[in-house]
Amino acid sequence: MKVSVVSRSGREIIKGGIDLSDNATVDDLKASIQQRFKKYSPARQRLTLPQSEKGKPVVLERGKRLKDYFEKDEGKLAVVFKDLGPQVAYSTLFFWEYVGPLFIYPIFYYFPVYKYFGCPAERVIHPVQTYGLYYWCFHYANRILETFFVHRFSHATSPLSYVFRNSCYYWIFGAVISYFVNHPLYTPVSEKQMKIGFGLGILCQVANFYCHILLRNLRGPGGKGGYQIPSGFLFNIVTCANYTTEIYQWLGFNIATQTVAGYTFLAVSTYVMSNWALAKHRRLKKLFDGKDGRPKYARRWMILPPFL
Repeated sequence: MKVSVVSRSGREIIKGGIDLSDNATVDDLKASIQQRFKKYSPARQRLTLPQSEKGKPVVLERGKRLKDYFEKDEGKLAVVFKDLGPQVAYSTLFFWEYVGPLFIYPIFYYFPVYKYFGCPAERVIHPVQTYGLYYWCFHYANRILETFFVHRFSHATSPLSYVFRNSCYYWIFGAVISYFVNHPLYTPVSEKQMKIGFGLGILCQVANFYCHILLRNLRGPGGKGGYQIPSGFLFNIVTCANYTTEIYQWLGFNIATQTVAGYTFLAVSTYVMSNWALAKHRRLKKLFDGKDGRPKYARRWMILPPFL
Protein backbone atom coordinates (compact mmCIF):
# COMPACT_ATOMS: atom_id res chain seq x y z
CA MET A 1 0.00 0.00 0.00
CA LYS A 2 1.42 3.37 -1.01
CA VAL A 3 0.30 6.42 0.91
CA SER A 4 0.74 9.92 -0.44
CA VAL A 5 1.13 12.58 2.26
CA VAL A 6 0.26 16.11 1.20
CA SER A 7 -0.24 19.48 2.86
CA ARG A 8 -3.57 21.28 2.87
CA SER A 9 -2.41 23.24 -0.18
CA GLY A 10 -1.81 19.96 -2.01
CA ARG A 11 2.00 20.05 -1.87
CA GLU A 12 3.57 16.63 -1.49
CA ILE A 13 5.35 16.49 1.88
CA ILE A 14 7.10 13.14 1.44
CA LYS A 15 8.42 12.68 -2.09
CA GLY A 16 7.27 9.39 -3.59
CA GLY A 17 4.92 8.64 -0.67
CA ILE A 18 5.24 5.96 2.01
CA ASP A 19 5.09 2.20 1.46
CA LEU A 20 3.12 0.35 4.14
CA SER A 21 1.63 -3.10 4.54
CA ASP A 22 -2.00 -3.69 3.63
CA ASN A 23 -2.88 -4.09 7.32
CA ALA A 24 -1.10 -0.91 8.42
CA THR A 25 -2.85 1.35 10.92
CA VAL A 26 -3.00 5.10 11.34
CA ASP A 27 -0.42 4.72 14.11
CA ASP A 28 1.94 2.98 11.68
CA LEU A 29 1.58 5.85 9.22
CA LYS A 30 2.29 8.45 11.89
CA ALA A 31 5.36 6.49 13.02
CA SER A 32 6.62 6.41 9.44
CA ILE A 33 6.19 10.16 9.12
CA GLN A 34 8.13 10.69 12.35
CA GLN A 35 10.97 8.52 11.04
CA ARG A 36 11.40 11.04 8.24
CA PHE A 37 10.72 14.17 10.30
CA LYS A 38 11.83 13.67 13.91
CA LYS A 39 10.05 16.73 15.29
CA TYR A 40 6.65 15.49 14.14
CA SER A 41 5.73 13.17 17.00
CA PRO A 42 2.45 11.24 16.51
CA ALA A 43 0.67 13.57 18.93
CA ARG A 44 1.73 16.54 16.81
CA GLN A 45 0.27 15.11 13.60
CA ARG A 46 -3.29 15.56 12.35
CA LEU A 47 -4.12 13.36 9.38
CA THR A 48 -7.34 13.72 7.41
CA LEU A 49 -8.83 12.53 4.17
CA PRO A 50 -8.72 15.04 1.32
CA GLN A 51 -11.67 17.35 1.93
CA SER A 52 -14.64 16.96 -0.35
CA GLU A 53 -16.97 19.77 -1.31
CA LYS A 54 -19.47 18.63 1.31
CA GLY A 55 -18.92 18.53 5.04
CA LYS A 56 -15.82 18.59 7.21
CA PRO A 57 -12.66 16.57 6.54
CA VAL A 58 -12.59 13.10 8.10
CA VAL A 59 -9.88 12.77 10.77
CA LEU A 60 -7.95 9.49 10.78
CA GLU A 61 -8.33 7.98 14.24
CA ARG A 62 -5.48 6.27 16.05
CA GLY A 63 -5.60 2.48 16.06
CA LYS A 64 -7.77 2.17 12.97
CA ARG A 65 -6.58 0.38 9.83
CA LEU A 66 -5.89 2.60 6.86
CA LYS A 67 -7.83 0.40 4.49
CA ASP A 68 -10.96 1.05 6.56
CA TYR A 69 -10.84 4.58 5.20
CA PHE A 70 -9.91 3.69 1.64
CA GLU A 71 -11.75 0.50 0.82
CA LYS A 72 -12.72 1.70 -2.65
CA ASP A 73 -9.20 2.72 -3.65
CA GLU A 74 -6.79 0.23 -5.16
CA GLY A 75 -3.78 0.64 -2.95
CA LYS A 76 -3.13 4.25 -3.88
CA LEU A 77 -4.05 6.44 -0.93
CA ALA A 78 -3.77 10.12 -0.06
CA VAL A 79 -3.90 11.83 3.33
CA VAL A 80 -3.64 15.48 4.31
CA PHE A 81 -1.04 16.31 6.95
CA LYS A 82 -1.25 19.19 9.42
CA ASP A 83 1.34 20.08 12.03
CA LEU A 84 -0.45 20.82 15.32
CA GLY A 85 2.65 22.43 16.80
CA PRO A 86 4.42 21.63 20.09
CA GLN A 87 2.25 19.50 22.38
CA VAL A 88 2.03 18.74 26.10
CA ALA A 89 0.15 16.03 27.95
CA TYR A 90 -3.31 17.03 29.16
CA SER A 91 -2.26 16.19 32.70
CA THR A 92 0.54 18.77 32.37
CA LEU A 93 -1.89 21.38 31.03
CA PHE A 94 -4.36 20.83 33.86
CA PHE A 95 -1.64 20.79 36.51
CA TRP A 96 -0.35 24.22 35.54
CA GLU A 97 -3.89 25.58 35.28
CA TYR A 98 -4.72 24.52 38.82
CA VAL A 99 -1.48 24.90 40.71
CA GLY A 100 -1.47 28.68 40.22
CA PRO A 101 -4.80 29.43 41.92
CA LEU A 102 -3.94 26.92 44.66
CA PHE A 103 -0.87 28.91 45.72
CA ILE A 104 -1.83 32.44 44.65
CA TYR A 105 -5.08 32.68 46.62
CA PRO A 106 -3.49 32.11 50.09
CA ILE A 107 -0.98 34.93 49.51
CA PHE A 108 -3.69 37.56 50.05
CA TYR A 109 -4.94 35.75 53.15
CA TYR A 110 -1.67 35.06 54.97
CA PHE A 111 0.66 37.88 53.94
CA PRO A 112 0.40 41.67 54.49
CA VAL A 113 0.28 42.46 50.78
CA TYR A 114 -2.42 45.12 51.13
CA LYS A 115 0.01 47.64 52.58
CA TYR A 116 1.52 47.83 49.10
CA PHE A 117 -1.91 48.93 47.84
CA GLY A 118 -2.20 51.78 50.35
CA CYS A 119 -4.30 49.84 52.90
CA PRO A 120 -3.55 49.29 56.60
CA ALA A 121 -1.33 46.26 57.23
CA GLU A 122 -3.52 45.15 60.14
CA ARG A 123 -6.93 43.67 59.34
CA VAL A 124 -9.71 41.67 60.91
CA ILE A 125 -10.09 38.20 59.41
CA HIS A 126 -13.74 37.20 59.19
CA PRO A 127 -14.83 33.54 59.40
CA VAL A 128 -16.12 33.63 55.81
CA GLN A 129 -12.64 34.58 54.58
CA THR A 130 -11.12 31.59 56.38
CA TYR A 131 -13.78 29.21 55.11
CA GLY A 132 -13.38 30.69 51.64
CA LEU A 133 -9.67 29.91 51.76
CA TYR A 134 -10.34 26.30 52.78
CA TYR A 135 -13.02 25.91 50.12
CA TRP A 136 -10.85 27.38 47.36
CA CYS A 137 -7.73 25.37 48.21
CA PHE A 138 -9.69 22.14 48.60
CA HIS A 139 -11.24 22.65 45.17
CA TYR A 140 -7.96 23.14 43.32
CA ALA A 141 -6.05 20.51 45.31
CA ASN A 142 -8.81 18.07 44.45
CA ARG A 143 -8.62 19.12 40.79
CA ILE A 144 -4.91 18.30 40.67
CA LEU A 145 -5.46 14.90 42.30
CA GLU A 146 -8.30 14.11 39.87
CA THR A 147 -6.06 15.06 36.96
CA PHE A 148 -3.52 12.39 37.83
CA PHE A 149 -5.70 9.70 39.41
CA VAL A 150 -9.23 10.00 38.00
CA HIS A 151 -9.42 11.56 34.54
CA ARG A 152 -8.93 9.53 31.37
CA PHE A 153 -8.40 11.79 28.40
CA SER A 154 -9.70 11.03 24.91
CA HIS A 155 -6.79 13.02 23.47
CA ALA A 156 -3.28 12.43 24.76
CA THR A 157 -1.98 15.95 24.23
CA SER A 158 -2.89 19.60 23.90
CA PRO A 159 -1.08 22.50 22.18
CA LEU A 160 1.66 23.99 24.33
CA SER A 161 0.20 27.46 23.81
CA TYR A 162 -2.89 26.40 25.79
CA VAL A 163 -0.76 26.12 28.93
CA PHE A 164 -0.05 29.86 28.81
CA ARG A 165 -3.55 30.84 27.72
CA ASN A 166 -5.40 28.75 30.30
CA SER A 167 -2.95 29.53 33.09
CA CYS A 168 -3.44 33.26 32.54
CA TYR A 169 -7.19 32.77 32.85
CA TYR A 170 -7.07 30.79 36.10
CA TRP A 171 -4.15 32.55 37.74
CA ILE A 172 -5.41 36.08 37.10
CA PHE A 173 -8.95 35.31 38.27
CA GLY A 174 -7.52 33.56 41.33
CA ALA A 175 -5.49 36.63 42.26
CA VAL A 176 -8.31 39.12 41.64
CA ILE A 177 -10.93 37.11 43.54
CA SER A 178 -8.60 36.56 46.49
CA TYR A 179 -7.68 40.25 46.53
CA PHE A 180 -11.29 41.30 47.02
CA VAL A 181 -12.44 38.46 49.30
CA ASN A 182 -9.52 39.00 51.71
CA HIS A 183 -9.42 42.80 51.47
CA PRO A 184 -9.28 44.73 54.78
CA LEU A 185 -12.44 46.62 53.78
CA TYR A 186 -14.34 43.46 52.84
CA THR A 187 -17.87 43.31 54.26
CA PRO A 188 -18.99 39.74 55.02
CA VAL A 189 -22.46 38.41 54.28
CA SER A 190 -24.74 37.15 57.04
CA GLU A 191 -23.88 33.89 58.75
CA LYS A 192 -27.01 32.28 57.33
CA GLN A 193 -26.10 33.26 53.76
CA MET A 194 -22.54 32.02 54.28
CA LYS A 195 -23.77 28.62 55.47
CA ILE A 196 -26.22 28.29 52.57
CA GLY A 197 -23.53 29.19 50.05
CA PHE A 198 -20.81 26.89 51.35
CA GLY A 199 -23.34 24.13 51.97
CA LEU A 200 -24.48 24.27 48.34
CA GLY A 201 -20.89 24.45 47.16
CA ILE A 202 -19.68 21.46 49.17
CA LEU A 203 -22.66 19.37 48.06
CA CYS A 204 -21.89 20.21 44.42
CA GLN A 205 -18.18 19.49 44.85
CA VAL A 206 -19.00 15.98 46.07
CA ALA A 207 -21.50 15.53 43.21
CA ASN A 208 -18.93 16.80 40.72
CA PHE A 209 -16.38 14.26 41.90
CA TYR A 210 -18.90 11.44 41.47
CA CYS A 211 -19.70 12.70 37.96
CA HIS A 212 -16.00 12.47 37.10
CA ILE A 213 -15.90 8.89 38.38
CA LEU A 214 -18.81 7.99 36.10
CA LEU A 215 -17.10 9.63 33.12
CA ARG A 216 -13.86 7.80 33.91
CA ASN A 217 -15.67 4.47 33.77
CA LEU A 218 -16.79 5.20 30.20
CA ARG A 219 -13.19 4.95 28.97
CA GLY A 220 -10.57 2.27 29.24
CA PRO A 221 -6.93 2.93 30.18
CA GLY A 222 -5.30 5.30 27.74
CA GLY A 223 -8.59 7.05 26.98
CA LYS A 224 -9.90 4.27 24.71
CA GLY A 225 -13.62 3.67 24.41
CA GLY A 226 -14.88 6.28 21.96
CA TYR A 227 -18.08 8.24 22.47
CA GLN A 228 -20.63 6.68 24.79
CA ILE A 229 -23.83 7.91 26.38
CA PRO A 230 -23.15 8.98 29.99
CA SER A 231 -25.71 7.50 32.35
CA GLY A 232 -26.40 7.24 36.04
CA PHE A 233 -26.86 9.90 38.72
CA LEU A 234 -27.39 13.39 37.24
CA PHE A 235 -26.41 12.23 33.75
CA ASN A 236 -29.87 10.71 33.43
CA ILE A 237 -31.36 14.21 33.28
CA VAL A 238 -28.42 16.42 32.19
CA THR A 239 -26.00 15.80 29.32
CA CYS A 240 -23.05 17.53 31.00
CA ALA A 241 -23.73 16.97 34.69
CA ASN A 242 -20.03 17.48 35.41
CA TYR A 243 -20.29 21.07 34.10
CA THR A 244 -23.60 21.58 35.92
CA THR A 245 -22.12 20.70 39.30
CA GLU A 246 -18.99 22.74 38.50
CA ILE A 247 -21.08 25.85 37.86
CA TYR A 248 -23.31 25.42 40.90
CA GLN A 249 -20.37 24.84 43.23
CA TRP A 250 -18.96 28.23 42.18
CA LEU A 251 -22.41 29.72 42.61
CA GLY A 252 -22.31 28.45 46.19
CA PHE A 253 -18.87 29.99 46.74
CA ASN A 254 -20.10 33.35 45.46
CA ILE A 255 -23.28 33.26 47.52
CA ALA A 256 -21.04 32.86 50.57
CA THR A 257 -18.34 35.40 49.64
CA GLN A 258 -20.27 37.78 47.35
CA THR A 259 -17.79 39.78 45.27
CA VAL A 260 -18.08 41.26 41.80
CA ALA A 261 -14.86 39.50 40.80
CA GLY A 262 -16.23 36.14 41.90
CA TYR A 263 -19.50 36.55 40.03
CA THR A 264 -17.57 37.68 36.93
CA PHE A 265 -15.54 34.47 37.08
CA LEU A 266 -18.79 32.50 37.45
CA ALA A 267 -20.36 34.24 34.45
CA VAL A 268 -17.35 33.68 32.19
CA SER A 269 -17.02 30.04 33.27
CA THR A 270 -20.73 29.43 32.72
CA TYR A 271 -20.52 30.88 29.21
CA VAL A 272 -17.51 28.73 28.29
CA MET A 273 -18.91 25.50 29.73
CA SER A 274 -22.32 26.12 28.18
CA ASN A 275 -20.69 26.25 24.74
CA TRP A 276 -18.84 23.00 25.48
CA ALA A 277 -22.06 21.39 26.68
CA LEU A 278 -24.00 22.53 23.61
CA ALA A 279 -21.37 21.03 21.30
CA LYS A 280 -21.30 17.75 23.22
CA HIS A 281 -25.12 17.55 23.35
CA ARG A 282 -25.36 18.00 19.58
CA ARG A 283 -22.60 15.47 18.97
CA LEU A 284 -24.25 12.80 21.13
CA LYS A 285 -27.63 13.37 19.50
CA LYS A 286 -26.03 13.00 16.07
CA LEU A 287 -24.04 9.88 16.97
CA PHE A 288 -26.89 8.15 18.80
CA ASP A 289 -29.82 8.79 16.50
CA GLY A 290 -31.59 5.45 16.96
CA LYS A 291 -30.89 4.35 13.39
CA ASP A 292 -29.11 1.22 12.08
CA GLY A 293 -29.10 -0.39 15.52
CA ARG A 294 -27.62 2.59 17.31
CA PRO A 295 -29.22 3.61 20.63
CA LYS A 296 -31.26 6.81 20.63
CA TYR A 297 -30.08 9.64 22.84
CA ALA A 298 -32.89 10.42 25.29
CA ARG A 299 -34.23 13.92 25.72
CA ARG A 300 -32.59 15.75 28.63
CA TRP A 301 -31.25 19.11 29.75
CA MET A 302 -27.87 20.20 28.37
CA ILE A 303 -26.18 21.84 31.34
CA LEU A 304 -28.30 24.20 33.49
CA PRO A 305 -31.69 22.84 34.44
CA PRO A 306 -34.24 24.35 34.42
CA PHE A 307 -32.86 26.97 32.00
CA LEU A 308 -30.72 25.17 29.43
